[in-house]
Amino acid sequence: MKAISRVIPSLFFLAVILAGCSRKKNTFIGRNFHAVTAEYNALYNGYNALEDGRSSLNESYNDNYWELLPIERMQVSEEISLPGQSKNPNFERAEEKAVKAIQKHAIKVQGKEYNPQMDEAYLLLGKARYFDQRFVPALDAFNNILNDYPTSDKINQVKIWREKTNIRLENDEVAIKNLKRLLEQEKLEKQDLADATSMLAQAYINTKSLDSALMQMKVASIATKDNEEKGRYNFIKGQLYNMLEFRDSANIAFDEVIELNRKTPRIYMISAYIEKAKNFDYEDGNKLEFLEHLTDLEENRENRPFLDKIYHQIAVFHETNESDTLATKYYNKSLRALSQDRYLQSRNYLALGDMNFDNAQYQMAGAYYDSTMTKLVENSKPYRIIKRKRDNLDDVILYELGSQRNDSILNLVSLSDEDRLAFFESYIADLKAKAEAEKEREAIAERNKGLIQDGQTLGNRIGQERESGEPFYFYNATSVAFGKNEFIKVWGDRPLEDNWRSSGQGISSLANASEDSAILTASEEELMDPEFYISKIPKDEKVIDSITRERNFAYYQLGLIYKEKFTEYELAKDKLQKLLRNGPEERL
Repeated sequence: MKAISRVIPSLFFLAVILAGCSRKKNTFIGRNFHAVTAEYNALYNGYNALEDGRSSLNESYNDNYWELLPIERMQVSEEISLPGQSKNPNFERAEEKAVKAIQKHAIKVQGKEYNPQMDEAYLLLGKARYFDQRFVPALDAFNNILNDYPTSDKINQVKIWREKTNIRLENDEVAIKNLKRLLEQEKLEKQDLADATSMLAQAYINTKSLDSALMQMKVASIATKDNEEKGRYNFIKGQLYNMLEFRDSANIAFDEVIELNRKTPRIYMISAYIEKAKNFDYEDGNKLEFLEHLTDLEENRENRPFLDKIYHQIAVFHETNESDTLATKYYNKSLRALSQDRYLQSRNYLALGDMNFDNAQYQMAGAYYDSTMTKLVENSKPYRIIKRKRDNLDDVILYELGSQRNDSILNLVSLSDEDRLAFFESYIADLKAKAEAEKEREAIAERNKGLIQDGQTLGNRIGQERESGEPFYFYNATSVAFGKNEFIKVWGDRPLEDNWRSSGQGISSLANASEDSAILTASEEELMDPEFYISKIPKDEKVIDSITRERNFAYYQLGLIYKEKFTEYELAKDKLQKLLRNGPEERL
């Protein structure tokens, strides 16, 4: 009996506690029990899942520093999720925990909620849906707090999140109106002020009101306590100044990013340096000091992950200073840095293509334009621009090669027999020298592979060949093939110049299909005989007249193409002037 008498009070006390924890009654015990349980169980786990999801979003998101950065780093997918589907399991888990907290711990009596953690639960629910890109359900969760918990200490945060969601739903005007009212009516804490003004800036950016966006970014960059946000906001501020053409103010904003140094992600600091470099005054600025600064960035070991960007900017510097060789070197170094920035790669290829185009290397330019297009989104505006340029280049290549070939043929036709003989003797001597160098290179390569074991030097081997009377060049099969290909390469893509003896350039007199074939099938003796080449020069007046008309038509077409399709007026003028000097037929 004594044991029973001790158990009964305990059971009674337990029953009283359980009755007090009922969600149907508003009691002190019930409120605190459900508040603590919700906060340290469901909500705690839910917010952990939310942060894990946000971290994965940040890691998978790649900023495009070629455009104005968005305020928030989140890639919005165009795919529509079906009900019950989630893009990220962490956000799904966070939503489940929020729903669990609401379903199991809400104390709603006569239409009023008495659990002080329920506003937090709905806020978690809205955030989870927002980051899962289900913006309409997220808006519903935020509105629920505003309607049912108007005195919540989170009310200002909820209002900001609601307008973030409106911006994602492209309700920018609504977001601007509500955020302006919030800023006017409430004295916000610093981080809330940073969040509100930064999102107001995003809404202004979306509506193309860049000056208004800039004013809000100034406030946000000062108010935020988060150094990562501070670096990003100052960088965006600099971008906005640049877009409004306030270069000096932009550089000050980028300096504010640079001063944060290791307090903010290094990509912001490097990008700030790059943007300042783009603003450099090439007319009045100290070029030597500027190049030293870029070189310091290149040599800093901490900047190795960003060498692709640094090399590109150094290349731009050299190209602007008309140092094409150095520019080409650094564009190629940027490409070899294995950049993940496909647009940067496209800019490198495009720059190399344009430089080759300006140097009349049209086939090489076309190859670079092809590479440019592989790095761009198909059918995007930049892609279409390059594709149109590349398509037009096909005609340029056709007519440039045709005009060069025919000019070369006509130049040979105009030479005396003595001049033709002298030219081809000089050409054959040059071909032999190149073949010797090629043979030496191959021998060295074989020796380095361990294929030559006798210890003879390459010079001794060549000397022995000469002393023994063995054929020096043309009986080496590899060298013969080299010589034939070298003939086509050296003679095939050379412009005509008046002083052909001292120009150092070959003449593509045999570049048409039948004569190319004759060269490639020629014997060794023929390839070292000047008369073989001379015999290929056309003598029939009808053939010569046809070549002349074809050459003139090519110049005419090039003039039109450069003028109409490339707006290269100097090139167009040059081609048309050459046409007129050649005495074209009247129709041209």
